[in-house]
Amino acid sequence: MKKDTKLILIVLAGILAIVLLCIFAVQGTQNKAFTLEEQVNTAQSDIRVQEKRRVDLVYNLADCVMQYDKHEAETLTAIVEGRGSSGDIENVTTAITAVSEAYPELKANENYKELMNELSITENLIAEYRSNFNKQVKEYNRYVRQFPARLFLNILGYETQSYDYLNYNAPVDAPQNLFGD
Repeated sequence: MKKDTKLILIVLAGILAIVLLCIFAVQGTQNKAFTLEEQVNTAQSDIRVQEKRRVDLVYNLADCVMQYDKHEAETLTAIVEGRGSSGDIENVTTAITAVSEAYPELKANENYKELMNELSITENLIAEYRSNFNKQVKEYNRYVRQFPARLFLNILGYETQSYDYLNYNAPVDAPQNLFGD
């Protein structure tokens, strides 16, 4: 009887060990799937953040450039009017000197360059984040389809994800008429 009890206990311990091993294997597979899924979601969020940055940046920089452009136009108009109203070269020189002291350098072209540079950087970041999203989806899909993980993950409801990297509710058309008429 003692031998039979030992044999039963050994068999039960073996079965319990196998069951626990299976549980840990399935849970480990699911944990990796969780991690990969979170990486995909983070990559998707990064794209949305950059697209939001693009929209905010375009309007804020365009407004800034417009305001500075208006300031320069007013300054140059004042200089031209100063030249036109007086035939005296001394008065014109005085007006130009006063304007140059008040506004040492006209920089609208630098603002336009900065606007274009920021837009270029933003577009490059968006392209980089989209590429990262594609890599994350690829890695996730590869893991979900690999054997033996797919056996467990199919039962748990994991499916491959699609490469919807261009569909992020961003405006379809580019902003128009930013600088007015």
